[in-house]
Amino acid sequence: MGLKTKEEYIESIAAMKPTAYMFGEKVESVVDNPRLRAGIEATGATYEVAHLDEYKDLVVTQSPLLNEPVNRFTLPPSSIDDLVARVKVNRILGNYVGTCHQRCTGLDCLSTLSIVTYDIDQKYGTNYYKNFMEFLKHMQKNDLVGNAGVTDVKGDRSKGPSDQEDKDMYVRVVDKNSDGIVVRGAKVHQTGSLSSHEIIVLPTRAMRKGDEDYALAFAIPSDTPGLIHVVGRSSLDRRELEGCDIGNVRYSKYCPTLIFNDVFVPWERVFMCGEVEFAVDMVVKFSAFHRQSHGGCKSGKIDVMLGTALTLMDYNGTSKAGHLKQKAIDMIHRAETLYGCCLAASYEGKKMPSGTYYIDTVLANASKIHEGKEMAEAIRLMVDMSGGFVADLPSDRDFENPEIGDLLKKYMKGVAGVPVEHRVKMFRLAEKLAMESADTISDIHGGGSPEAHRITIFRETDVEAKKKAAKRLAGIEEG
Repeated sequence: MGLKTKEEYIESIAAMKPTAYMFGEKVESVVDNPRLRAGIEATGATYEVAHLDEYKDLVVTQSPLLNEPVNRFTLPPSSIDDLVARVKVNRILGNYVGTCHQRCTGLDCLSTLSIVTYDIDQKYGTNYYKNFMEFLKHMQKNDLVGNAGVTDVKGDRSKGPSDQEDKDMYVRVVDKNSDGIVVRGAKVHQTGSLSSHEIIVLPTRAMRKGDEDYALAFAIPSDTPGLIHVVGRSSLDRRELEGCDIGNVRYSKYCPTLIFNDVFVPWERVFMCGEVEFAVDMVVKFSAFHRQSHGGCKSGKIDVMLGTALTLMDYNGTSKAGHLKQKAIDMIHRAETLYGCCLAASYEGKKMPSGTYYIDTVLANASKIHEGKEMAEAIRLMVDMSGGFVADLPSDRDFENPEIGDLLKKYMKGVAGVPVEHRVKMFRLAEKLAMESADTISDIHGGGSPEAHRITIFRETDVEAKKKAAKRLAGIEEG
């Protein structure tokens, strides 16, 4: 049965040997690095909840491909119920880890490929769908994590891939032979690439004639020779390495840049190579699936933010303040509106020619625009409700210092009966939720820029039908 335990997942990541760098030094063991381990633990939660009685009926589902139980994060949706379950699982995990669990992007890639590879084969008679289905079996049988390699570095953004002065600004084919292809380039903002078994690469934009070398989709193990993970900086990142002032004591998020330094990809792992007109389908479908995923997990994160603020109100003695209760209501309606929009995108989904179900693109993008604006407001409300110590609380090491620790504990005391240590920990959690840049920036740019969401909404909306409805009511008849 393709279901790993959390422990088996961590062992499988430990067995891999990726090339990784952080802060200018090579990382020899990702599972032993405290900062990376916090991200691996977040992904490990997707395995953990699959074995918990209260969640497993939702997280574990039957694979029509294997006819056996699998983790939902390896299953492209084959019904409306599957689309809905995606949102519910992501909200559970957003609440459970309080940050990014790093596994939704892989499922978004699998869902996209299960639609578009079929369509390419129908037009060109290629074998991409067959390649993909074999890869999908591999992912399901072994309960693997996929990472979405989508965002290219882009170079001069006024120019397309083939017009760049440096041709490597988008991942491209630099050689082909009977065994496979060799690719070069870089993908950025690669959330959890070292928590993943497989890197699944898709195009980052629409392509045109002349961009054939860039119209690529493929998958490779995360420790493939020539693939280099360079872990990016994030606010608060040093704290995990130093072991103090952490905030979220269980989980975190990190985002490497991935460099493809002439990486070989065998043909059986290639899902598109040169079919430029299908690049836009890959981009639109991945983006829509990922924007739906975001709405689920971010509504779960707002749940945690609300719980943090309400707990600090208890600890601060402000739980009866009416204006703060109103702000709690504002946080709740933001979470539920975001959640409801993603559920609506699921319920309005439809079956594609390959048999995979696809969400309503307009509603998914509307959800992401809402998220980009309202997550920032939810953070503001949490900080407002929590108090100023979110910004500048003394370090854990100051509280442990024999000369000043007791004085700090005396003056940091809140409501009687609440240990000062609990109040300190909750302020730290609020700080992490508000200021973990790797996660808070993704509220705006994750799944594409806000402008990309707006463009997609207008492009995918049937504006002619709306004009027709208005003309009918106004009594205008057109031949």
